[in-house]
Amino acid sequence: MKKIVGLFILVSIVVIAGAFIAPPQESKVHWISIAEAQKAYQNEPRPILIDVYTSWCGWCKVMDKETYTKDSVADYINQHYYAVRLDAETKDSIEWRGRKFGYKPEYKANEFAVYLLNGQMAFPTIVFLAEITSQPAALAGYQKPAQLEPPLKFFGSGAYKTEDFVDYNKTFSAKW
Repeated sequence: MKKIVGLFILVSIVVIAGAFIAPPQESKVHWISIAEAQKAYQNEPRPILIDVYTSWCGWCKVMDKETYTKDSVADYINQHYYAVRLDAETKDSIEWRGRKFGYKPEYKANEFAVYLLNGQMAFPTIVFLAEITSQPAALAGYQKPAQLEPPLKFFGSGAYKTEDFVDYNKTFSAKW
């Protein structure tokens, strides 16, 4: 009898707790693979945004929940970028512009992540590639939507072609 009562209490706790836990919000950003981004770029060039994360990174999860689910952020990314998510610790081989990248044990990360982050392994990091041949521009750390707006629009609008980010940011008018 005690086992039945204990089981009933356990099931009740799980059901009640489940009612208070919100389901995870799904990202509104249309993420594609690295291979898909390269192929799409050949047909229609546009900047590439790479979200470099790890499965254990708490701030990566917060960014997924609070930044990438915001309509203004997701809509802008979807309209102006090819968006890629990269697990920095993937052991899968990655091909980028004809070069293969593999897992690098000394970094406990994929060589492609090491390349994108210039060896500065911090998560989350957003990498902007204005063009497929551009040097990666890494923005490390959790970014709130308002913090992400200037660099997103700097590359997404093409402003990088005519001015540097410091000058752009001086006259930038935030909308988010």
